[in-house]
Amino acid sequence: VQLQAYGGGLVQAGGSLTLSCTASGRTFSTYPMGWFRQAPGKEREFVAAISLSRTSTLYADSVKGRFTISRDNAKNTVYLQMNSLKPEDTAVYYCAASSTYSDLIGPRPKDYWGKGTQVTVSS
Repeated sequence: VQLQAYGGGLVQAGGSLTLSCTASGRTFSTYPMGWFRQAPGKEREFVAAISLSRTSTLYADSVKGRFTISRDNAKNTVYLQMNSLKPEDTAVYYCAASSTYSDLIGPRPKDYWGKGTQVTVSS
């Protein structure tokens, strides 16, 4: 599976952005998908995850209520709708896939990573 994230950009605080991550291959629907981010000088951190059937989602406390993860298996795409953006949301955002949901949200290495997309929130 090859992942490509896009949709980042520069936005003012309080604004919104939607990130997309498109996967190649026919097996997209068999992978739980997630978003992670890495700010300058910080470690990569978990943002959100969604299960295969979309029945389970999980969010980092820092984005809960502001971000929404979704997926369209027919389009091999996972989305991250980001509202009420804050300067501390500034980071490179990555999508990732793992063979199980617990692996995706846990500390184990992820199976696949996409190239990141930069999100910059100005104050």
